[in-house]
Amino acid sequence: MSDLSHLDDQGRARMVDVSAKADTTRVAVAAGELVTTPEVVSLVRADDMPKADVLATARIAGIAAAKRTWELIPLCHQLALSSVKVSFGFTDTSITVEATAKTKGPTGVEMEALTAVAVAGLTLHDMVKAVDPAAVMNGVRLISKEGGKRGHWTRDESPVADSAVPQERSAVVLVSSTGVAAGTREDTTGPVIVRWLSERGFAVRGPLVYPDARIAEGLADALTGAPALVLTTGGTGASPTDATPEATLAVLDRELPGVADAIRRRGLDVTPHAVLSRGVAGLVGRTVVVNMPGSPGGVKDGLAALEPILDHLLAQVSGGGAHE
Repeated sequence: MSDLSHLDDQGRARMVDVSAKADTTRVAVAAGELVTTPEVVSLVRADDMPKADVLATARIAGIAAAKRTWELIPLCHQLALSSVKVSFGFTDTSITVEATAKTKGPTGVEMEALTAVAVAGLTLHDMVKAVDPAAVMNGVRLISKEGGKRGHWTRDESPVADSAVPQERSAVVLVSSTGVAAGTREDTTGPVIVRWLSERGFAVRGPLVYPDARIAEGLADALTGAPALVLTTGGTGASPTDATPEATLAVLDRELPGVADAIRRRGLDVTPHAVLSRGVAGLVGRTVVVNMPGSPGGVKDGLAALEPILDHLLAQVSGGGAHE
């Protein structure tokens, strides 16, 4: 009677029997945003709301909700979640919410990721309503999922059987900054990279923001779904907490040293300090990963170095470009 999986042949609601399905690693990413006022955004970033730690409260609420999705949505299975991550970003008038849920089992975790985003967003609404009762939670949506017989799916793209094959124009922006992650510093680089990529036709996820000490975790998050391109900013210097190059080298299959050298050469035209950047570039499967410095000037130089080579590089990596 219906192709809807939660209806039987007589149109009655049912819980899908997944006992015959194979256990595979399942990952789902969902997102949404709380549209509010610039005043609220500033207060949350400065951790200055009357109800204390807004983001920590919303993050815990989202994680707890993901774990209880089976109780909230009647036909969902009870899953053994291996990981739930909730992160936040900022625009001038919104707080973005992104959740990644992971499990190993016979059914997917899309609803867990979506529930985490929805409840984290509603918690943000509750926390800010004294300042902005007109705040609106918008755009709760699935971004990507992988695992099972259908492989990898990305929003607005058809599913592909091999989850190691990246979407041709998909990109993730990753920011390494302890201050930005804590809300004590403004992100002056991530949004610039997102805008640059969007203007060139990329579907962009992020900016994902991770403290320096958790940048390896951030890279794992950014590589979820095998995007075509991951651009990182920050953590490439010589300070004790700068760890982006080490985390990147740990996951690279092949290096692209010429790309990293080109970024440094571009920066040296402006400042001798560019030589201190330890950023690397390379390939993780068919995903191109490029480290850029954490300053607006360093990002400008990095993007300028990538501009003339990026399309050709991605074409080569995907097997469609000529080899020099």
